[in-house]
Amino acid sequence: MGNDRATPVILVTGSDGQVGFELMRSLAHFGQVTGYDRVQLDLARPGDVRAAVRSLRPKVIVNAGAYTAVDRAESEPELAHATNAEAPRILAEEAEALGALLVHYSTDYVFDGLKEGPYVETDEPNPLSVYGRTKLEGDRYVAAATRKHIIFRTAWAFGVHGSNFPKSIIRAARERSQLSVVDDQLGAPTSASLLADITALVVSRYLRGEIAPKAYGLYNLTASGETTRFDYAYHVLHAVLRAGLSLDARPENIKRVNTDQYPSAAPRPRNSRLDTTKLQQSFGLHLPTWEQGIDHMLAQMVDVLQIAERDAAA
Repeated sequence: MGNDRATPVILVTGSDGQVGFELMRSLAHFGQVTGYDRVQLDLARPGDVRAAVRSLRPKVIVNAGAYTAVDRAESEPELAHATNAEAPRILAEEAEALGALLVHYSTDYVFDGLKEGPYVETDEPNPLSVYGRTKLEGDRYVAAATRKHIIFRTAWAFGVHGSNFPKSIIRAARERSQLSVVDDQLGAPTSASLLADITALVVSRYLRGEIAPKAYGLYNLTASGETTRFDYAYHVLHAVLRAGLSLDARPENIKRVNTDQYPSAAPRPRNSRLDTTKLQQSFGLHLPTWEQGIDHMLAQMVDVLQIAERDAAA
């Protein structure tokens, strides 16, 4: 099995995560996709990572695996470093040896959130946490170790699969009548399906030989628009009620609070806005709004929740 076969081999790490789950769908049209979840491939084990790549000899590697427990990373820096920094370095070295494309995902947590406007790709990172520092190390390792790389820096990811902010808000609103949500963090909620679909677009162009050498590098990738965590939660709950589902907490009962009122082990950047001009101009894209992404995910979730409600009432 190798990258000289007629059907290109595509390796996806972290296939059980919310982005990896969507990648298995979006990339299926473009090659023989092999996904490794965190049980099948532990990214903290360098030898296993090298062995997986050398066994498959893929034409494309998409690294959707990461250590994302932001607060726990403060007490597990070695594990976070192994997964977020060393594993991408190894994947990049192996990709370079094979002449393969490496797609990697970065995060808004590489910034301190103090900038007034949206961050661009050339802004100097200043991570506040172990998670942010290890992710930044991984980004830099990838850029240094292989020429054929695309790094998508994103923020506020969510999806039907896995744990995320809208799911947590819905669960909380079904369990209690009063919610408190921070109103001083800005960003653009970005669906895992959007990340996967843009990745698939770039991979398909690469496989057709349509990616120029100058196109490799770092790109911000989020949905268009911006919102606060508070307004994000309001939109989610309003959409759920509009779909006819019951909630204990009404949108108008959400209490606005400041980040300082919710101390955490790892500081969060208050400004997570990312300017996507470079991506849109380079690849001729028009990105959907964050509201469209949320509504699409909720439409899928609501069907399941409605069935559960009917079963509970029966």
